[in-house]
Amino acid sequence: MALRHQSAIKRARQSIKRSQRNRSIISSMKTAVKKVRTAIDQKDTTLSQSTLRNATSELHKAVTKGVLHRNTASRLVSRLTNQVNNV
Repeated sequence: MALRHQSAIKRARQSIKRSQRNRSIISSMKTAVKKVRTAIDQKDTTLSQSTLRNATSELHKAVTKGVLHRNTASRLVSRLTNQVNNV
């Protein structure tokens, strides 16, 4: 189905741009969280603390961009922090 109205065409363009941006943010966020989890598995305290700081920053950025809900990010940060503290 072809889009005929200008507003529909613009909305389709915006949707593509936003989904690409969201995908990029989600990817970097997941990578940061994965690095924390691998540091925890290796029982490396200093590495896990530094990667936790980076992951917390990425999660909060995702919230400000509207990709994640703030409670979801807060829950993830809390759980990761508890895991890092128990290493």
